[in-house]
Amino acid sequence: MLHYYDPKQALDPRHLSPERDYGTPARLSETLVSLEIDGTEISVPEGTSVLRAAALADINIPKLCASDNLEAFGSCRLCAVQIEGKRGLPASCTTPVEAGMRVTTQNARLAKLRRNVMELYISDHPLDCLTCPANGDCELQDMAGAVGLREVRYGFDGDNHLDAETDDSNPYFSFDPSKCIVCSRCVRACNEVQGTFALTIEGRGFESKVAAGQSEAFMDSECVSCGACVQACPTSTLMEKSVIEQGQPEHSVVTTCAYCGVGCSFKAEMQGDRVVRMVPYKGGDANHGHSCVKGRFAFGYATHPDRLKTPMIRESIDQPWREVGWEEAIAFAAERLKAIQARHGRESIGGITSSRCTNEETYLVQKLVRAAFHNNNTDTCARVCHSPTGFGLKATLGESAGTQTFDSVMKADAIVVIGANPTDAHPVFASQMRKRLRQGAELIVVDPRRIDLLKTPHHRGAQHLALRPGTNVAMINALAHVVISEGLEDREFIAKRCDESGYQAWREFILDPRHAPENVEAITGVPAEQVRRAARTYASAPNGAIYYGLGVTEHSQGSSMVMGIANLAMATGNIGREGVGVNPLRGQNNVQGSCDMGSFPHELPGYQHVADPAVRQRFEAAWGVPIDDEPGLRIPNMFDAAIAGDFKALYVQGEDIAQSDPNTQHVEQALRSLECLIVQDIFLNETAKFAHVLLPGSSFLEKDGTFTNAERRINRVRKVMPPLAGKQDWEVTVDLANALGYPMHYDHPAQIMDEIASLTPSFSGVSYARLDELGSIQWPCNEVHPKGTPTMHIEDFPIGLGQFAITDYVASDELSNRRFPLLLTTGRILSQYNVGAQTRRTDNQAWHDEDVLELHPADAELRGVRDGDWVGITSRAGQTVLRARISERMPPGVVYTTFHHPGSGANVITTDSSDWATNCPEYKVTAVQVEKVSQPSAWQQQFQSFDRLQLGLLRGGKDEAGASRPPAERANE
Repeated sequence: MLHYYDPKQALDPRHLSPERDYGTPARLSETLVSLEIDGTEISVPEGTSVLRAAALADINIPKLCASDNLEAFGSCRLCAVQIEGKRGLPASCTTPVEAGMRVTTQNARLAKLRRNVMELYISDHPLDCLTCPANGDCELQDMAGAVGLREVRYGFDGDNHLDAETDDSNPYFSFDPSKCIVCSRCVRACNEVQGTFALTIEGRGFESKVAAGQSEAFMDSECVSCGACVQACPTSTLMEKSVIEQGQPEHSVVTTCAYCGVGCSFKAEMQGDRVVRMVPYKGGDANHGHSCVKGRFAFGYATHPDRLKTPMIRESIDQPWREVGWEEAIAFAAERLKAIQARHGRESIGGITSSRCTNEETYLVQKLVRAAFHNNNTDTCARVCHSPTGFGLKATLGESAGTQTFDSVMKADAIVVIGANPTDAHPVFASQMRKRLRQGAELIVVDPRRIDLLKTPHHRGAQHLALRPGTNVAMINALAHVVISEGLEDREFIAKRCDESGYQAWREFILDPRHAPENVEAITGVPAEQVRRAARTYASAPNGAIYYGLGVTEHSQGSSMVMGIANLAMATGNIGREGVGVNPLRGQNNVQGSCDMGSFPHELPGYQHVADPAVRQRFEAAWGVPIDDEPGLRIPNMFDAAIAGDFKALYVQGEDIAQSDPNTQHVEQALRSLECLIVQDIFLNETAKFAHVLLPGSSFLEKDGTFTNAERRINRVRKVMPPLAGKQDWEVTVDLANALGYPMHYDHPAQIMDEIASLTPSFSGVSYARLDELGSIQWPCNEVHPKGTPTMHIEDFPIGLGQFAITDYVASDELSNRRFPLLLTTGRILSQYNVGAQTRRTDNQAWHDEDVLELHPADAELRGVRDGDWVGITSRAGQTVLRARISERMPPGVVYTTFHHPGSGANVITTDSSDWATNCPEYKVTAVQVEKVSQPSAWQQQFQSFDRLQLGLLRGGKDEAGASRPPAERANE
């Protein structure tokens, strides 16, 4: 019998079982090699190991040290085989196939060898299988059975490791070295998959042992708790504490992580309706079986005691909440909305969608606003992060999304990271990027702060352009100036793919001497030679890829910078193939999807403008109501109108604008001005404290739907447990629409997706059946691209020819001066997520339980500030107090903080300055002064009082003495 495998299929997990381990990684080669294994002839790509070839032919060879996500190691010897004409019994994992090779995997000689090997392993291993937490899921146990081990001739009287002390320092997993067989899989997973190199094998021979860092506890080492080592361990040496406490799961459901924009696929492993652990799914096209600390371990928030489980209403925000049934809560909300519109007009109410909710839920909220509220006052939290991406890429490339797959980075020769911190914000993709860097790709980081990617192990020569906050556009123009002035542009690409007149106008603009690095140096603070070197590196590389984040978009010139990035990519021909592209790293799990679903006031789903009569006609025919042809209010406009008395009611699903939006005191004033605020969420978040109606939300584990990640990949979200409050989020929106008199009816989110596909050209080929068949789909998916579009703009652009845009640099209004001499920029940290509502209710608090202010030693010394001191940070918008952390990550004059804890008040000091085109807030540039203090700020004291009051009202009017305090309140402890 001949087994033939297409070499590309041998790499594609959709053609292989994701539940099976094939022993060693796939090899991609057009050359096929035929061999015989146990009498079966098989053809596989050149370079494939004998172990993998056997697995592809459904022939199982015992193994312990081998795994198909790790390079072959050859230490356990269980996978030894006999090869005709070769001496000895070579390890099949390290032996590549050869033409005509004849392999025997089972005979008496091999059986004896394997039993002897297993006997040696078991002689230094506890015989506590019945009480071991890995019982039933232990590869050592399985292999002992597979090789027929029946006795161990060696006693336990001599030296052994059975009394080795367990390390329980990590909150999520334990390390029990007494059960370690030193197979090195954990070490290799940390190195090859995660790229942290936090683990090593210490000692030689019998003294060999796995060590974290310099023989430190796991929590004290450089381990980032991604779980790769736990997943790789074939015994219970590294074991999830949830499994130790609850036992082995009995079934699993594949779903999609609800944290960042990577969109990792996971198996939720269950006992009935209880999640025991989340295991990264090998068949996931975005993560290929890898994970980070959030997706892997921080799922406990879904069943946290703080979860809202019952609808609640109240007349005013100083009254206790009253628990009611769903029907009464929906009726109360609908009556309030109708009464307000009757008094104040159709435009007096609106709705905000969430980038944490599914595509289907987000679609229904904007449909509710347009069809039941009869206006376009719908916006989304994507406004405050990536709206400039949509505007800038639409104007230049013709589509409001990134151009590549994550896997594309593995073909990049030069990687430019601008205003992004992948290791903290997109850690699974960062691991893949680091792998490519270790293979030799060049790295250029454009960021005021020194990010961890710059110290990637086993990569040298990274370039860091540490520019001043707010000078991005000046920098991108300088890079482009070098490309054009030195003749490094791709003239063939420009002539074929770009608008000639637009290019010539841009070329004349960019060649202006004011854009030369020597002249821009005074603006950006980056030496001209560094800029020239970076431009040459990117333009000269066979494949140059640009990845950017909120450090690009959250500026007053965010849209200009996105267009500048697209200009540079087109000028160098780095568009339309693997290894290149313009790649926005979306922050939350469904930022891309919330934009795709028509959450903006001027666009219907699929970025179709409300002013287009043909577009409106299609939606009106489907929805059965007229659609307003005028764009509605953006979130900042809603706030201003609320304070002015013109905007009276707001429906917010899954978003915490009181914590996440800039100029917190302005936001709070707007929320207090509303006559009716309806909040639908899983917790009493900061926005909900101003609400009149609380509708319990459902977590990702309690719902069906889809998320769309940063690479336009649509992934299924599958319900693994019933909603704690009895309803999925989409059902609540349907109920509210019906109560308002607009009929909505769906039996399942699959029907909502069918409606989306019928109205959105880029989704026309998407359905749940298609997603289940393909695993995931990258839009556009239509008749031309029935399986989706991994790489965009291969032949042309949606607008025909690429459009170069003039990107004049305009200095931010937030300039440092004598009153505010420092520039504050903000960002995220690995262990926490966005506003922290989810991760703060998990053991991730062990890594980051407060936001701190990082400042350079020179700035600290000037102010008499020492590490750990409390400092007041004052801007023209307000003041807050944080603990100081002395750091050289930023240059002098720049300070940095995160925004994961509400009591920190990070957005009290960010201003209402925003992008000129989209109103995306300028979080990344705020002029501030820093001084040593001894008590919380006035806002923090007010926050504490209001927080205690609202938690008490949630519990029936009793003052909540246990409310969480802002960190600065601990200043005198």
